[in-house]
Amino acid sequence: MENFDIANFLTTYVQPWIINIVIAIAIFVIGKWVVKIVVNLLGKALAKSNTDEILVDFILSISRTLMMFIVIIASLSQLGVDTTSFIALIGAAGLAIGLALQNSLQNFAAGVMIVLFKPFKTGDFIEAAGVVGVVEQVGIFTSNLKTGDNKQIIIPNGSILNGPITNYSAKETRRVDMVFGIGYDDDLRKAKEILEQIVSEDERVLKDPAYTVALSELADSSVNFIVRPWVKSADYWAVMWDMNEKVKLAFDEAGISIPYPQMDIHINKTEEDK
Repeated sequence: MENFDIANFLTTYVQPWIINIVIAIAIFVIGKWVVKIVVNLLGKALAKSNTDEILVDFILSISRTLMMFIVIIASLSQLGVDTTSFIALIGAAGLAIGLALQNSLQNFAAGVMIVLFKPFKTGDFIEAAGVVGVVEQVGIFTSNLKTGDNKQIIIPNGSILNGPITNYSAKETRRVDMVFGIGYDDDLRKAKEILEQIVSEDERVLKDPAYTVALSELADSSVNFIVRPWVKSADYWAVMWDMNEKVKLAFDEAGISIPYPQMDIHINKTEEDK
């Protein structure tokens, strides 16, 4: 210990390590900053090219992850870590993790399929995996939907792709399917005339395709009419709600009943009961 040269130790070992650590930290900090700038520039470029928002978010997420991985590898290399072995170790660990996280990989693959085949886009009103809402984002593993009462629902991509997907926003027009029942004693022609008048007077109802008002069923307790106007998708719910109200008020004014399910019981008395 008497021959231990502290100055030489600091110069030979400590100083290079400190320098390497500082450089590694600088590489990480600067690299992270560069990644942020590159991702922002990539996002702006994709936005200018009118790329779908879902695809933009997906590409940016993947790009950010890959570039940060490169930054981390560069930082570790500066510290003297054998990155070749490190990458091989990550590959082996990735295989083990992949086997353990098969569902997550399935969700990732489903996310790629959603981005490629575009069954819906950001802002579409869809029904998938038993959830109805507006698409806000498609991520690497999950998708975010906003419900009508402003709740955020996070759904695994695999659940979306493994079941039916109903996209209510895919077409510009939709048909509103309604059924109105009247009593058997009511005026059939008058009821149909009222229904046709209500539909034809609504400016939101499209002329082409033409609407349908027809007698569809002689049910157990009512005579049922189908009313099927075509409207713009954005007007669907408003037209349905307004017509339900208008039909009820018009039927009441005309003395036409809207029956509810009922059963008539007839009791026959025999001579023994008298």
